[in-house]
Amino acid sequence: MIGRLRGIIIQKQAPDLLLDVSGVGYELLASMTTFIDLPEIDNEVTLFTHLIVREDAHTLYAFSSENERALFRTLLKVNGVGPKMALAIVSSMTADEFALLVHSDDVTGLTRLPGVGKKTAERLIIEMRDRLPKPSDNPEMAVSGSVPIPRNLEDEALEALLALGYKPAQASKMVTACAKQSHGETLSVEQIVRSALKASLK
Repeated sequence: MIGRLRGIIIQKQAPDLLLDVSGVGYELLASMTTFIDLPEIDNEVTLFTHLIVREDAHTLYAFSSENERALFRTLLKVNGVGPKMALAIVSSMTADEFALLVHSDDVTGLTRLPGVGKKTAERLIIEMRDRLPKPSDNPEMAVSGSVPIPRNLEDEALEALLALGYKPAQASKMVTACAKQSHGETLSVEQIVRSALKASLK
C-alpha cells in the first residue's frame, strides 16, 4: 500500500495530478479540496494517498490531509459507494459538513451530491451515523463569487466536473452560475470547481 508521497508537481489539471517522486512519475486523482491547497507546478508537496487495485487499473487517490483521506476510506465501506462517488463527496464538502448532513438525517442535502440518489443517501445516513463524530458547529455553506470565467478555464472546470460524475448539462449550468456570482475575485480552475460544487449543495 502506498500511503504517502512527497514529490514535485509536474502537471495538474483537476482532478488529475502528476507527481515526480525521485524520478518516478505518479499519476493521481485528487479531490478539489486538495487541488485548491496545491502549490504551483515545479513545487514540492506531500500528499496522503489511497491505492485501489483492480484487474484493469491501479489508481492512486490523493488528499492533502489524513482527515480527508479517512472520510474517503470510510465512504468506501458503504455498500454501493465506489471510489468515484467517494471522491465526489470529499470534493464537494468538508468532513464536518458531511457529518452534519448525516447526523441531521438530511436525505435531500445528500441527494444533491453527484451520483447520490435517495436510496444511497438513506444508506449513507444509516451506515455512516455511528462512524462519524457529531460536528460541534454548523459548517459554513456559503459560496464565494467569481469573476466571469475565461473560456479556457470554463472548459477545464467542465472537464473536472464531468470527471467527478456530473452530467454535461448539469456541469455547464454549475460553472455558468459560478461565473455570474462575481465579487471581483479571480479564481483558479480548482477554485471554480469547488465553488460550483458548493453552490450545487444549496
